[in-house]
Amino acid sequence: MKDLKHKIKKFIENEKYQGIEWIIQNKDNVYFDRVGYLDLESKTPFPENTIYRIWSMTKPIISIVILQMIEEKKINLNDPINLYLPIFSNLTVLENNYSSIKDIKKADTLPTIKNLLLHTAGFSYNFLGDLIGNEYHNLQLFYSENTTLEEEINSLATIPLLYEPDSRWVYSVSIDILARIIEIVSQNSLEFELKQRIFDPLKMENTAFSIKKEDVPKLMTSYHYDETTNKLIPPNVNPRYISNYGYPLHNKKFSRGGIGLYSTTNDYMKFVNMLRKGRSDDNISIISKETLNQAIQNQISLSFLPFEIKNFDVEYLTENLFDPYGWGYGFRTLMKETKFKNKGEFGWSGAASTYFMVDQKNSITAVLMTQVFQGDPNLHKEFYDFIYSNM
Repeated sequence: MKDLKHKIKKFIENEKYQGIEWIIQNKDNVYFDRVGYLDLESKTPFPENTIYRIWSMTKPIISIVILQMIEEKKINLNDPINLYLPIFSNLTVLENNYSSIKDIKKADTLPTIKNLLLHTAGFSYNFLGDLIGNEYHNLQLFYSENTTLEEEINSLATIPLLYEPDSRWVYSVSIDILARIIEIVSQNSLEFELKQRIFDPLKMENTAFSIKKEDVPKLMTSYHYDETTNKLIPPNVNPRYISNYGYPLHNKKFSRGGIGLYSTTNDYMKFVNMLRKGRSDDNISIISKETLNQAIQNQISLSFLPFEIKNFDVEYLTENLFDPYGWGYGFRTLMKETKFKNKGEFGWSGAASTYFMVDQKNSITAVLMTQVFQGDPNLHKEFYDFIYSNM
């Protein structure tokens, strides 16, 4: 693994990242390493159990809890969301050929739990370049560190859908709605349910929506990679970027579904290893193999592929990293054979360049952690290619 450390060290030396940590497991062989620092200013070395904002790597955890509830028959994939959230009963949607946020009609159908899992429900994201994403931004949706999840979802219900449910794939705030449904169905806080269902069984002791004051020195500093100067700069680059979403350190009442969790490389690897077989290292069942196998299959229409995600300020992607992937119940899943012949590999990533992957067939799991927005995508590609070239 020295070659991998040498490859990743170049990203530090070229000032594209400040610090990177990773774990790779192939069957029973575990490889852990790190390069760089917690921050650029003081070059603080990595402490034990360095803490990261994992951003959208929160989403797969929420998705697994929803699938658990489906197995328990507490909810159903085809349930419309107004069954749990009546405030969505009168949803509107943009008309065809719309020119303003006022060009709307009543939605023909309401999104279902399945649509929410698949990002085919009609919602958008603040950072996307569409009219609805712009409206989310204007209303400051999800930007506050002090609002409750319930308050944010109530605000979301007043905004039209971007498209009729099940007619497109658009990465969205739909997982935040699922998180609120978890609270409603369980009649518990989201964090309580995550702790009971995921964190405690997997012994993820350093994963939560807030961190202790004494653990703040373990939190890696966040940066934005500026392509114009080829430098890491503070992340407050543009108010529309997702880096402006609320992500408080100590608000114990804070919860979200699409973002919000703090975790460590070791902790998140426990969750990722569970995704390989549906069970913890102690053989505690988290999700049935049958449900997990469904979750990691492509579940969206082939007409929605290839899907892409790009910021509002990007006219077109020079390379779509998701081109060979479909989408399951919470994960990207590889559909096309590559030179590694690893069809079925799945995983996801976070806005600050965190990343994980699972390959059940070859018994490979991996987690990579750092904290850089708009990070160089070659980091993930070289990490991925090295794994399959050396396992």
